Amino acid sequence: MNTLPLPLRTWHTRQPLLFLIFAAIAWLALYQALPPASEALVVALPVDRASHLGGALQFFFYDTPKVLMLLTGVVFVMGMINSYFTPERTRAMLAGHTKGVANVMAASLGIVTPFCSCSAVPLFIGFVQAGVPLGVTFSFLISAPMVNEVALTLLFGMFGWKVALLYMGLGLSVAIVAGWTIGRLRMEAYLEDWVRNMPKTTAQFEDSGMRLGDRIQSGFHSVREIVGKVWPYILVGIAVGAGIHSYVPEDFMASFMGKEAWWSVPLAVLIGVPLYSNAAGVIPIVQALLAKGAALGTVLAFMMSVIALSLPEMIILRKVLKVRLIATFVGVVAMGILLVGYVFNAAL
Repeated sequence: MNTLPLPLRTWHTRQPLLFLIFAAIAWLALYQALPPASEALVVALPVDRASHLGGALQFFFYDTPKVLMLLTGVVFVMGMINSYFTPERTRAMLAGHTKGVANVMAASLGIVTPFCSCSAVPLFIGFVQAGVPLGVTFSFLISAPMVNEVALTLLFGMFGWKVALLYMGLGLSVAIVAGWTIGRLRMEAYLEDWVRNMPKTTAQFEDSGMRLGDRIQSGFHSVREIVGKVWPYILVGIAVGAGIHSYVPEDFMASFMGKEAWWSVPLAVLIGVPLYSNAAGVIPIVQALLAKGAALGTVLAFMMSVIALSLPEMIILRKVLKVRLIATFVGVVAMGILLVGYVFNAAL
């Protein structure tokens, strides 16, 4: 039951612009207070701050609210933006464009649309019904979970804009090229028969006429839906990252995830595929691996494989794709991820 006074509960609908300004100021103030608050919390505990446990606790106490605040902020903003990008509108924007151009559009739309691997089957069916080419559909399905607003915002907050832009460029390239390649292979015959025989529909959309207050409400809904689902992954990821940060020797990760080991990139991909996480859960682990000497290309390959080639997503897609098409999808995307890892290990 909501115990807030009615004026506070309806503030975002009655004075939406004022609400957004106040919320942004409050968010920034809390974010700036995180470093001293985390240090003060560790000092208050009966733990030596210089010990491994003290370092792990400080990492956990700082990164947990930091990641949750970043995630909440960006999901709220993107929830407002995503009120313009419903599944119907997305399908309508992709249908009817020439291949190549449509692949680029599909991968780019993946950045601003709130779809994850759990949405793979209904989205796939909707795209096929709307007449979106198979390769274009795959460009979107690769990009949406891998190069989404959550991943980019958390990368920006932890590593800066260069790494965030690098990841975005790599992810979009993999999504565009992989989708284009699958489209050129003309593998529509390897859709499940019931999917291939579905009647086609016309992709249409209408302007919803939503007001700013309604879009703010959409942002709240996105926070409840997305943050409410991923926070356990965040806690696990940060706990693992804290352990790596404080207990793993400095040169240990460099020994098998460094530039010198040629097998480090394929090993990272093989390790990442069976895991199931999202960007919010895996990025704290990425942060700790890099701090311990792992190469950037190897870590990016690991992150991409966890998000784009997770085993649960393959199981979900088996409902609509035959094994040969799933194997082709995995092979093409894996080759792109391997290339990304090797190129950036060589260049950086």
